[in-house]
Amino acid sequence: MVIPDFLTLDFLTPEVLRPEVQAFANGFPVTLLHAGVTLVMLVVGAFIYSILTPYKEIGQIREGNSAAAVAYGGVIFGLAIPLAASLAASTSLREVVIWGGATILLQLFVFRLVDFLLTGLPARINEGEVSAAVLLVAAKLSAALVLAAAVSI
Repeated sequence: MVIPDFLTLDFLTPEVLRPEVQAFANGFPVTLLHAGVTLVMLVVGAFIYSILTPYKEIGQIREGNSAAAVAYGGVIFGLAIPLAASLAASTSLREVVIWGGATILLQLFVFRLVDFLLTGLPARINEGEVSAAVLLVAAKLSAALVLAAAVSI
């Protein structure tokens, strides 16, 4: 039995594909890998932060503490911004891991420094004060933007 030409998959061979489609076919798996590794690093960084913080935000969020939810959301954004910058600046998976890991360590240090400098805010967040959480998030996001700019140089 002869298969009609319009039913064959010969049009999918690399020799027939347009260069744009070939570039996508080659680059898309790499993009997924880099993005996946970065997302895993984001989850790991957020988990490490939740271990290091004296106030257990996850438990407080489960109990309905809106201030803790705002503060922890700021942590996630604060980690994601420099991670995104390191992902954009990296050309290999090794660079993604190195720069991503470095930004997580630096950002966790900055988070602790901000908590120290803005003494009393974490305790106020623990008590449910949303205004304290917003100020703390603003400070952490500002530090994240500066770190992201430094990584992208």
